Amino acid sequence: MSAPVVSVLVPAKDEADNLPEFLRQCAVALGGAPFPFEVVVVNDGSRDDTAAVLTRLQGDYPFLRVVTHRRQRGIADALTSAADAALGDIFVFYPADLQYRPEDIPALVQPILDGQADIVTGTKQGKYEKAFVSGIYNRLCRFLFGVDATDLNSVKAYRREVVTGLPLRPDWHRYMVVIAVTDGFRLTSRPVPLYPRQAGVSKFTWRRIPVGVLDLLSVWFQLRFGRKPMLFFGVAGALLFVVGFLAGVVALVLRFGYGIGFRPLLNLVETMVISGIALFGFGFLGEMVAGIREELRETARRARQGGGEE
Repeated sequence: MSAPVVSVLVPAKDEADNLPEFLRQCAVALGGAPFPFEVVVVNDGSRDDTAAVLTRLQGDYPFLRVVTHRRQRGIADALTSAADAALGDIFVFYPADLQYRPEDIPALVQPILDGQADIVTGTKQGKYEKAFVSGIYNRLCRFLFGVDATDLNSVKAYRREVVTGLPLRPDWHRYMVVIAVTDGFRLTSRPVPLYPRQAGVSKFTWRRIPVGVLDLLSVWFQLRFGRKPMLFFGVAGALLFVVGFLAGVVALVLRFGYGIGFRPLLNLVETMVISGIALFGFGFLGEMVAGIREELRETARRARQGGGEE
């Protein structure tokens, strides 16, 4: 087999019932594709027969590669492990639950092969249970990040370099697109049908909603102020300090001009001034951390360039 150009990255947690049909569909849909491919399945700490099923399927499908996590580490870590093991230059994130069919993978990959985009997101077609939550998430992302895409939490294809140096922290795979677009990668989308799950259970629960909101705010803050933390902490600290200073002037005028002592005003002065100084301190610390992070990124970039030249 020739070296793969496209690597399909498949996180799988307790998907023993879906994997045989999923890989059969991959063989049918991609076997005649104009590009060599591989399927990298990450067994993310499954407790069912996923490991045994994958071992058997490796004998049936030479394009299948398997990565195993001893415990469940989540989709973000699974994608990172799959990317480390993958050989292709184009990655396709695809779940194993058969809600998306492999027959749509060539349409996702084609804009990248044609040089028209670096990331292609799938826009879900059809009804699904999480439509309301997904709609809120997509609208918030478009509002906060200005990303011109209807559906950011779906299957996607992207160049290998998109994830190079990408901070894929737990659950941050949902924000891969907005982080990459912020770094200047080109984005487009293609419609993909969504089908009901045939076996297994969904890993999505209501407990992930508040976590997702907090992650959204964290990503927005880091993209907006990650390289210039003083822009946030310095301005906020200056405003508080000015408020405290003005309140102090008012307190002095009332005390010595009118003989009025107002204790809560003195407490306000203390709180505002101390908070302003503290925020300025956070800003300076943030600037030092940002400088160290930029140095690490530059070192990693030079290391990658050196490895490529060798």
